Amino acid sequence: MVVYWRNDRPVGHVFVVDGPVPVAVDGVDPEVLAAIDAEEKAAPMPRHSASVVICTRDRPDELARCLASLPAQSYPAHEVIVVDNASRDERTRDVALAAGATYVREHRAGLDVARNAGARRATADIVVYTDDDVLLHPCWLERMVAAFDSLEIAAVTGLVLPAELATDAQWHFETHWSFGRGYVRKDFTPERFSARTDDVFPAWEIGAGASMAFRRPVFDTVGWFDERLDVGQAGCSGDSEFWYRLLAHGRTCRYEPRAVAFHFHRRTIDGLASQIFHYMRGHAAALLVQYERTGLIVNRTQALWRMPRWYAGRLWHRMRSGASAQDRFLKEELTGYLSGLVFYWRRRGES
Repeated sequence: MVVYWRNDRPVGHVFVVDGPVPVAVDGVDPEVLAAIDAEEKAAPMPRHSASVVICTRDRPDELARCLASLPAQSYPAHEVIVVDNASRDERTRDVALAAGATYVREHRAGLDVARNAGARRATADIVVYTDDDVLLHPCWLERMVAAFDSLEIAAVTGLVLPAELATDAQWHFETHWSFGRGYVRKDFTPERFSARTDDVFPAWEIGAGASMAFRRPVFDTVGWFDERLDVGQAGCSGDSEFWYRLLAHGRTCRYEPRAVAFHFHRRTIDGLASQIFHYMRGHAAALLVQYERTGLIVNRTQALWRMPRWYAGRLWHRMRSGASAQDRFLKEELTGYLSGLVFYWRRRGES
């Protein structure tokens, strides 16, 4: 994967299997580059303080690598908070304190539980989240915070690129499940949300939880992350459910590709299979949580009617035409989705 940069920001990429690396980016036309250049000229400086929150469990080496990329940031964090989500030994604590971070121990399992603990501990204007398996571009924090350039912006996500593509599992993830959302800024507004009446607004397209930020007061107005969702609970979608909730409350979410982070995808096929199972488990649960919290019936229809029909169609196509690369983990997707429905049924009404 070759990523092309212009004025210290990525503008496109190509995949190269064999042969020489192309010198031009396919699909990036002059109008796109002109829009990117205009964004750069108009880019504001950050005006808010930032608390960086890293939630982690039993990955001290990855945490140390992530923390090492923070001192090089062009915009210093007001504080760095490491939330230890019930690690089994003291190594996470030692790594956090050695890096000068604030250490918070959260004994209850669950990524959203840890995210809430970090938000409650944060004292800055903006709460910025990243993951322990991420490396941060030196301008990442500056550009995340600067994107809050109007009061309407309640949340910001950044561009997440792969840190390596060394294994078959990493290639498959980047090809079919990529965190990347393109190279042009996008604002997801309440008007766009309200106009989507026939199906569920795709809040997962806003970005990735590995690089996201919120105005601190939004937690007081729309609530906290739903602790039934994401890693350690349903398995995923705690981030997208929160973005969905913000939109439903009339707030705007922004995707800012100038803020770049690099994510280390799962290296093994077994690890990727488990990840996809939990992705779809969390997605199913999140749809029903969204219905529970907003009353928008399209979420329930999606969870109980459209998605089962979609999977039935994929299974029928596979039986008639054979498996495709996209269906490599179809069993994990389907069983994960059904597991998510059961998970929600057992935990319905909680928050």
